[in-house]
Amino acid sequence: MKRFALLMGAALALALSGPAFAQSPIVIKFSHVVAPDTPKGKGSLKFKELAEKYTNGKVSVEVYPNSQLYKDNEELQALQLGSVQMLAPSLAKFGPLGVREFEVFDLPYILPDKAALRKVTDGPLGKKLLGLLAPKQITGLAYWDNGFKDMSANKKLLVPADFRGLKMRIQSSKVLEAQMRALGAIPQVMAFSEVYQALSTGVVDGTENPPSNEYTQKMHEVQKYTMRSQHGYVGYAVITNKKFWDGLPADIRASLEKAMAEATTYTNDIAQKENDDALEAMRKSGKTEIVELTADQKAQWRKALDPVYTEMASRVGKDTIAEFQKEAGGGGTH
Repeated sequence: MKRFALLMGAALALALSGPAFAQSPIVIKFSHVVAPDTPKGKGSLKFKELAEKYTNGKVSVEVYPNSQLYKDNEELQALQLGSVQMLAPSLAKFGPLGVREFEVFDLPYILPDKAALRKVTDGPLGKKLLGLLAPKQITGLAYWDNGFKDMSANKKLLVPADFRGLKMRIQSSKVLEAQMRALGAIPQVMAFSEVYQALSTGVVDGTENPPSNEYTQKMHEVQKYTMRSQHGYVGYAVITNKKFWDGLPADIRASLEKAMAEATTYTNDIAQKENDDALEAMRKSGKTEIVELTADQKAQWRKALDPVYTEMASRVGKDTIAEFQKEAGGGGTH
């Protein structure tokens, strides 16, 4: 009996010291709406790899791509409720949340190039904008690039008159609504996960996307033409639930900040190549014709879109627009 008790005691001690009683890792559910082989998809996987490495496994990051958990019109609420811990929504998503200043990124032709963009996201305005999310119980961590947008449709869109009457899918953004109306199109707000089906059935006639999104979602297979308009920018803010983030042990948070900084550099470095590769793949597929706009055609686009700045100044904020253009080094012509 005594021997049995000793054996039971040893077994219990072993069980208590085993993995079952080790501290469970902190789980971060990272949800996003695009494919794993996009810049954002690869960036989220790089963050997972680095976060788990730098915390020695104390954090486990679960990445859910392609709207597996939430559509893009549901995910912000899920984050605020704590159902997920991390997202990387496009910057356009914060306008409907009440932080309209972010819609400055949606203004057409406000960014001449990536260098101008970096000046904004790495500068005082970039930090200030992320800080505006705190009252919404959101902590902004970083800006991730996708790239500059092209228009696609089943007809060539060479000048603004070509847009007349077309139903064009957009993200939920008052600036993007104004943009499409200025071109003569009818804006249609729709979740990203529903766009391919809507294009293939004719529910909408066209849309705007960086090449990597258009290609990985197979939109190019149901759009005859892709116009190299480069008229706007799609980027993301990596965000987390503020209560969750503030509640992390300081050493864990520091390790995650390091992982995020490195994942951000990685994502922004690959974004241009991913878009270049996607454009080339679309070209080779023969399913969509890549249309290069002439300087004169682009000038007509710019002229048609110019009134969007005036129309949206009271919504986005005149000062925000002015500060953006100043930091971007005179980005835009407005």
